[in-house]
Amino acid sequence: MSVRVRRVYDPAEPEDGVRVLVDRLWPRGLAKDAARVDRWPKAVTPSAELRRWYHAGEGSYEEFADRYEAELAADEAAEALDGVRELVREGEVTLLTASKTPDRSHAAVLARLLES
Repeated sequence: MSVRVRRVYDPAEPEDGVRVLVDRLWPRGLAKDAARVDRWPKAVTPSAELRRWYHAGEGSYEEFADRYEAELAADEAAEALDGVRELVREGEVTLLTASKTPDRSHAAVLARLLES
């Protein structure tokens, strides 16, 4: 099974499998039916504080990834992460984000964790 990371604004593709939105906020300007989101586990998203810190340019991507992984170890997030892991065991999963740079976002960190 594999995990893909794509922008939520990109059209859905048949090989996407289960489409999981991994942003805490719904993407601006996107109708819910157009997004074709199958799951939205908000507990696996970075906290608002961490998101603001990263977007303010106060730290490196590597430090952000470390802090995000620490947040994912908390009880509620860990339980939600296990739910996404189960989806990965069952088939193809696409993590969706509104980030303009998905390869340097929390979605990439999450994909790496799910593939290990």
